[in-house]
Amino acid sequence: MKKTLTTILVIALVMASLFANGGTEATATAGKKTVLNVMSFTDEVPKMIERYFELHPEEAAKYELNTTIIATTDGLYQPALDEALAQGGANAPDIYCAEAAFILKYAQGDASQFAATYKSLGIDVDKLVKEADIAKYTIEIGSRNGELVGLGYQATGGAFIYNRSVAKAAFGSDDPAVVAEKIGAGTNSWDKFFQAAAELRAKGFAIVSGDGDIWHAVENSSDKGWIVDGKLYIDPKREAFLDLSKKLKDNDYHNDTQDWTEGWYADMKEAGAKKVLGFYGPAWLINYVMGGNAGDTYGDWGVCASNVGFFWGGTWVLANKDTAKKDIVAKIITWITLDSSETGLQYFWANGTLNGEGGTKDSVASGTVMAKSDGKLDFLKGQNMFDAFVPANQYANGKNLTQYDETINTYWRDQVRQYTAGAKTREQAIKDFKTQVKENLDVIVE
Repeated sequence: MKKTLTTILVIALVMASLFANGGTEATATAGKKTVLNVMSFTDEVPKMIERYFELHPEEAAKYELNTTIIATTDGLYQPALDEALAQGGANAPDIYCAEAAFILKYAQGDASQFAATYKSLGIDVDKLVKEADIAKYTIEIGSRNGELVGLGYQATGGAFIYNRSVAKAAFGSDDPAVVAEKIGAGTNSWDKFFQAAAELRAKGFAIVSGDGDIWHAVENSSDKGWIVDGKLYIDPKREAFLDLSKKLKDNDYHNDTQDWTEGWYADMKEAGAKKVLGFYGPAWLINYVMGGNAGDTYGDWGVCASNVGFFWGGTWVLANKDTAKKDIVAKIITWITLDSSETGLQYFWANGTLNGEGGTKDSVASGTVMAKSDGKLDFLKGQNMFDAFVPANQYANGKNLTQYDETINTYWRDQVRQYTAGAKTREQAIKDFKTQVKENLDVIVE
């Protein structure tokens, strides 16, 4: 697709900022310090690297951090990153980030040629991956031809986050084991989920807020991705989302909200049409979405295993194969993604202690770290979230992503909504979806 004028202008501004210090030699050093270029779509990883230098003053004395942050809003980050990588030279990013929606492009797809393998940086990958017990799906996603080129610090395996009061009223118990059994945890099926939905509806409750609450579980539990051998492929599990979504709507099992809208947030604090049992998601959904929108329900939530294994989101950290600073790049990437000691980023991240006590605890990529960390949350009434998220991370599948997921998912979910609203037949929704993909992406559609 052609770049918009806005995108082109942003790329120009980014490249101008990279060269603002007056050429290659000027940006290569700042005084006697070597400049380390980092490019990301949020300030999360740059702040981690700042913290690394604070904890390692001997490295801070040698390096100066130069950060470029461009939000993914309006699709501006990827074109700017692509241009910076292609331009190369001393101003190119030494370290860069990609999120789940487009990581495949940089790890295995059209822009994967720029990524260094972790081994080429001098990282003892096999030893550290084993020691850290890194979630398998993150390795699958971050590998090119069997060689690791990207890993994350978070693990975003999904579980079912439920309202304890609703569970008690509907099932007679808020015990995670009881709720897990009710929704069919580990069955890889939606049968028991819908049995529970009927039970909840009979008592005046919704099982989820909207169909978006099950979409990520459906999407990332599919066996194959949207593209197979260069052709559009609709995995049977993803096609079944049409039927699952319609069943939810036709039977009044949800509040018919759309995720990331006011109605969805309202259901987290019991302000919707019906009280909602739960939301499917990873730990970040608790920390960065539900916690701030729960209102008086804060502390009245629990988490249990999902009926299907899935993940949602995440950030992968990659290195430029042409970086002239492999030593420091390797040290930083190891500290962020593979260090399972109590002085590594992931231990701080899991325990909420990166910048001192009292920070946000999160699920991390290392099972070893979570096994020795305190995952108890007030939001979950003191429950240890790692009891649910450690197995969830191992349950997730990382082999069903493509580099076009962000765009194709938008097309698909829009067509599903039109079908369930009665605006289109099932057949027409699928036909129109295929047309959208064919007209807008470089993908064969049959």
